Amino acid sequence: MATQPIAELSDRAREVFRVVVESYLGTGTPVGSRTISKVGGFNLSPASIRNVMQDLEEAGLLSAPHISAGRMPTEQGLRLFVDAIMQAAEPSADERRLIERQLHGGPIENALSAASAALSDLSACAGVVMVPKREPRLRQIGFVPLSRDQAMAVLVGQDGSVENRVIAIPPGTPPSALVEAANFVSDQLAGLTLGEARARLASEIRRGRARLDQASQDLVERGLAVWSEDGDRRPVLIVRGQSHLLDAAAADLERVRQLLEELEEAQEIARLLDSAAEGAATKIFIGSENKLFALSGSSVIASPYRGSDGRVVGVVGVIGPTRLNYARVVPMVDFTAQTLSRLMG
Repeated sequence: MATQPIAELSDRAREVFRVVVESYLGTGTPVGSRTISKVGGFNLSPASIRNVMQDLEEAGLLSAPHISAGRMPTEQGLRLFVDAIMQAAEPSADERRLIERQLHGGPIENALSAASAALSDLSACAGVVMVPKREPRLRQIGFVPLSRDQAMAVLVGQDGSVENRVIAIPPGTPPSALVEAANFVSDQLAGLTLGEARARLASEIRRGRARLDQASQDLVERGLAVWSEDGDRRPVLIVRGQSHLLDAAAADLERVRQLLEELEEAQEIARLLDSAAEGAATKIFIGSENKLFALSGSSVIASPYRGSDGRVVGVVGVIGPTRLNYARVVPMVDFTAQTLSRLMG
């Protein structure tokens, strides 16, 4: 069902809708007409308010979980509220001080972990940070034969890191090809990131300047590729505060269990956060708007943070039930992202 545009709601319907949503986000329980008549200060009878709520339900903005129960916003209703009605409140001075105090001091890795923990504590949900992908620069590469069809690629980064990868090689590859491949990397690709090294190798081969025989060329390509692919499959996520979710939705433990399972899908969460990194501002995903959290009916509030060159390098956010205090959490996430950006600048 298409969500009714806010401009099509009467002032009375808009106000009733606002009170229903804000009351629901505060209590987590369906809201009845009698409650609205007391909270909203309407000069309307409960029967008149019920009629307005019925209209809002028919418009796809509210739902009644049980017969004779109150109403609660649908996902479409929450989206309309967030986009057109919600008035975000700036983080309080105490909240800003807490975030800044926890993030400052020590290496940036500590700040990223602290950002996730701070958001979790302040929002009573799970805090999540996607750490910038590390782009190691090559110093050298060595190849150690293991068997007729396998070799160990030993990759050494300029930062002193050493990583090993087992790669498949064509049976009968001569030892000289292993030496030649290692020498080429040290001479021609040292100091480059993996992406830059692969691009340089492709360019050298295309222009016939690689000075490698086919066996050595194949070894270099395999070594760089397996290291790059392994890094791409390994998104670095910091998730804190999953236990808060048990407190936030104790009445619906099945959904909490589902959400906790979904939080284990680090690769999928990284893809979701990657989509948030594409924009300049904080993004909000509500319930089934993202496939990952559709079953648990959860919401994600995520904001990108930037490195010293102004480019987006990661994302920080909150994951919790759709009954989030969006007006408070959205600016809190945004402020945390801004603080991280300043630290990395």
